[in-house]
Amino acid sequence: MSEAFDIYTLLFLVLAVVIFIRLRSVLGRRTGNERQPFDPYSRPDAKQGAPEGTVVALPRGRNAEVPVGTDTGPSPEDIEERLERYAKADSPLGKSLTALIKADPGFDPAQFLDGAKMAYEMIVAAFAEGDEKTLKQLLGDDVLEGFSRAIAERDERGETHHTTLVGIDKADMIEAEVKDKQAFVTVKFVSELISVTRDSAGEVVDGDPKKVREVTDIWTFARDTVSRNPNWKLVATEAAN
Repeated sequence: MSEAFDIYTLLFLVLAVVIFIRLRSVLGRRTGNERQPFDPYSRPDAKQGAPEGTVVALPRGRNAEVPVGTDTGPSPEDIEERLERYAKADSPLGKSLTALIKADPGFDPAQFLDGAKMAYEMIVAAFAEGDEKTLKQLLGDDVLEGFSRAIAERDERGETHHTTLVGIDKADMIEAEVKDKQAFVTVKFVSELISVTRDSAGEVVDGDPKKVREVTDIWTFARDTVSRNPNWKLVATEAAN
């Protein structure tokens, strides 16, 4: 009996240890170095990649949040450093961006443009694929309505659209504004695209699958400066050519 008891006791102990290890691997341990929650407009780590089902969002900036109820904000020197490559401090754009940084201290032009370019790539691809789920996360209501209508009309005609983004040659901020605590930044994109639309029989009805053309788009992004949500959305578009 004692021998059987010892065997069963040992088996239960081994089983308990296995369950503990499995739970530990699933639940993990908090070390203080956990990965931050995925930010839909932030640039994913090159090795990590974006989690499935998420979108890339425009970052707020330098990960510096000003405590609520304080007047602490970026210094004039810090603002000048952020704007140095993008606008002269005394220019209309420089003054507008300065006002934006004061309203949203985490805003950084360099990181914003990185995110804007990623958003541009994703929106172009999502529109070509008819991916309205992704578009809904990246577009304001008015722009989403226009994109959705164009996709629906394309589907009704039985057409398919394919776009290859060869590259973004330029992405420059040309306007900025803070209105009623809403921040607006307009970016001029100059890109190279291969775009073609085919009918239900596969015949080309628009574009050229072998021709790279230069396209200039003027897009305006917006976000609520008092919201903890870092997401910017595309709220207006204009094709310059």
